[in-house]
Amino acid sequence: MLGTIDAVIIGVLAFTGGHFLLSSAPIRDRAVEAIGEEKFRGLYSLVMLGALVWLILAYRDAPYLEVWLPSAATKWIPNILVPLACILLVSGITTRSPTSVGGEAMLAEPTTFKGILTITRHPFLWGTGLWSLGHLATNGDLASILLFGAIAVLSFAGMPALDAKLRRKVDSAWGPVAMTTSIVPFLAVIQGRTRLDLAGIGWWRLGLGVLVWVLLYGAHPYYAGVWPHPG
Repeated sequence: MLGTIDAVIIGVLAFTGGHFLLSSAPIRDRAVEAIGEEKFRGLYSLVMLGALVWLILAYRDAPYLEVWLPSAATKWIPNILVPLACILLVSGITTRSPTSVGGEAMLAEPTTFKGILTITRHPFLWGTGLWSLGHLATNGDLASILLFGAIAVLSFAGMPALDAKLRRKVDSAWGPVAMTTSIVPFLAVIQGRTRLDLAGIGWWRLGLGVLVWVLLYGAHPYYAGVWPHPG
């Protein structure tokens, strides 16, 4: 069945829909009650990994069906967004956060949110979201629109969904998180609810993020088949 747009659609529904379905309160609560938190997380990760592998393989073999033709100027968009995305991804992966898997343990005692969390409490999802938007801007075929659109939906809709799940799980301990951090980058800083902590982010995270982007940029022709430089 690979090699068709239908395979991409199945992958999108399994990967994106699966995240929201398995994370929904009725299903998640019953599953955790039946098999326990750790086993549920393992099963959840295994199912999502399988869906992601299917989606990647389906996208790789999908036929090219043009929906719109991007102009040469749109190639600047990923070249602006992806470096920022890489910095956010690196910062999100290397910073302990209450919204990450198992992060609610941070709320067991008074916690001051530092570093990238003073910009947004969802740095990783902002990273994947910007990455997907950048690629949507420069790919006009149906398979790419489905793939990158699905990741964008999962990223940006996932932020309030994660907040709702954590708020329900930790109850009143959610208050300090909501009061001193924000989904929208820099909003908590602008509103005076926190102070920007650039020192907490660290130059090494910025440097590592840029390095990741440089490596992805240089290797782009080998894993994606096209050169990302405009012009």
